Amino acid sequence: MYRKLYVTPFCCTQRGGMKVYPYEIAGSSVTVKVPESYADLQEFKAWFKRANDAGPIALDTETTGLDIYSPGYRLRTVQFGDRFNAWVLLYEYGGYHAGTAEWALHHGQQFLIHNAPFDWAVLDRHADMPIESLAPRTVDTRLKAGLVDPRQPQEGGRGTALKPLSAYYIDPASPDTQGDLTAVFRSLKLTKATGWAGIPLEHPTYLLYAGLDVLLTARLNVALDAELAKLDVRPRLIAYEHEIARICAIMQRTGMVLDVDYTRALDAQLGEEAVHFEAQALRYGVSSVNSIRQISEALVGMGETLTERTASGALKVDKAVLSALADVSLQGERLNLRKPNPLAEAILRSKRAGKWRSTYTQTFLGAADAEGRVHCFINSMQARTGRMSITRPALQTLPSGDAMIRRCLLAEPNHVMVSTDFAAVELRVLAALADVTQMKRAINAGEDLHSFTARMVFGEDFTPKHRKISKGIAFGKVYGGGAATIQRQTGAPMEEVRRALAAYDRVYPEVKRMSNRWQREAYETGMVHLSVTGRRLPLDRERMYAVVNYACQSVARDCLGQSLINMEEQGLLPYMRLPIHDEVLCSVPEADAGAFAESIREAMTFDLFGVPIEAEAEIGRRSWGSLYGADV
Repeated sequence: MYRKLYVTPFCCTQRGGMKVYPYEIAGSSVTVKVPESYADLQEFKAWFKRANDAGPIALDTETTGLDIYSPGYRLRTVQFGDRFNAWVLLYEYGGYHAGTAEWALHHGQQFLIHNAPFDWAVLDRHADMPIESLAPRTVDTRLKAGLVDPRQPQEGGRGTALKPLSAYYIDPASPDTQGDLTAVFRSLKLTKATGWAGIPLEHPTYLLYAGLDVLLTARLNVALDAELAKLDVRPRLIAYEHEIARICAIMQRTGMVLDVDYTRALDAQLGEEAVHFEAQALRYGVSSVNSIRQISEALVGMGETLTERTASGALKVDKAVLSALADVSLQGERLNLRKPNPLAEAILRSKRAGKWRSTYTQTFLGAADAEGRVHCFINSMQARTGRMSITRPALQTLPSGDAMIRRCLLAEPNHVMVSTDFAAVELRVLAALADVTQMKRAINAGEDLHSFTARMVFGEDFTPKHRKISKGIAFGKVYGGGAATIQRQTGAPMEEVRRALAAYDRVYPEVKRMSNRWQREAYETGMVHLSVTGRRLPLDRERMYAVVNYACQSVARDCLGQSLINMEEQGLLPYMRLPIHDEVLCSVPEADAGAFAESIREAMTFDLFGVPIEAEAEIGRRSWGSLYGADV
């Protein structure tokens, strides 16, 4: 539809007070206008009324950065547009400029936003436009693009960023505004971090490309609608993803109370730990805990055998290798399989302390708002399978048993934390999708699934070690891990792992049959698996076996998404704080914690093809860490 995109900035013309920037996109004229006077703003209003009647209006903002809730954060411009006209309103000037932007926000019937949760949060916090009002009137082109192809460029996909999508759907010549703005930042002696706040508000490049973003969003929406229709993506799935994005945006806005004093003390402690274990590593000749060469040479000198190599040929000393040498799992649990190597332990502990400090405690303290609350960004549809992620900071990457970092975050005063977690949801989803007879029988009988599997594979006299192997195999089937991965995670001899895998396939033959069937179907449908909820899951030809992982993880994520919707319908949204993997964290009144926990559990319990999806609620004290052993 758009064969050629030529973006040619002509000289800015001044019409009265209005700045006008003409362009050409795909051979047709487009215009970016920047109102400066009251009369100019009235002209914008006249355009807006016509555009509002004609169809959706693209909407975007320019701000001083990403930390929306930090003190001193500013909303600089608000821009509106269709496929041919863009208007950049100088919100930072206040007065009529800000008032006109807010008028348009309140009167727009439908808006197109690329990555809507960010702009929802900005406008909610800084422009008197509640998420509850704006979100139902929004179509997010980023969500649409993710439903067409959820892969990032490094995975062979198009990604979900506006510029790469515009280059694909509109024209390869679609300009990279970030690159041009970065050059301007450098010319003004600003960095990427300071440029968005420091560039003059009326700088031509800044204004031109602010306007260009809404022009591209409006055009991208047309192309995505055509693609979604061609692929027969269900309209209900699109609406469902918008509902989940709205719920997550409201949780993000609520945020969590930060225990500032504890966090500052922990930050100092982690700094001391990093230095202490760096000094221990230095005793073995390692002056930098990040030097692969120094670490590998020192370990070999201590008599360790290193066999794995990086792509460049260097001996591999990543977390998996060091953990095995230190006799701990990837989660830091003692394995008792060998004598721990003291250098490997020191490297792991120094790097962990440094990472936790920069990723968590310093981020908490730096991004907290004026009221001492932390607002983590919740990406409601991130991975290829649609799984959610939490960034700034990445709370989903915390070890499962950690209390130290989680202790930083608190429930409201007179509240307690309630964590409600699905019970073995990936395995239950696998049992439902593949109709695994024995597995469904065990689930419906209320048996511990890993113990049941161990008994079926190893016999009635199975040991805790056998249960651990069975658990590793079960998750290996779901997550695509082979014998080597299971052996590394469990510490069991390879021959024993292989025998157990063969026995597992005999006990649960439906899993292998379903995997083979899904792979055949994917070959026939362009290497795409269609989930039971209608989600398109592209597969990699060299990793077709991952179809089981994608199918189960995707449906498990949709179980979580439906649970969030169920919880909102029960009036629980004001108490919801974070969705983490298969868990929902809530802050509820201490006096009624039991009743709230039961309501949350009920919202996360339902039937999936004859398999009960169940959840378990745990009531803690005031801190999140109390659910992991902390005493507060």
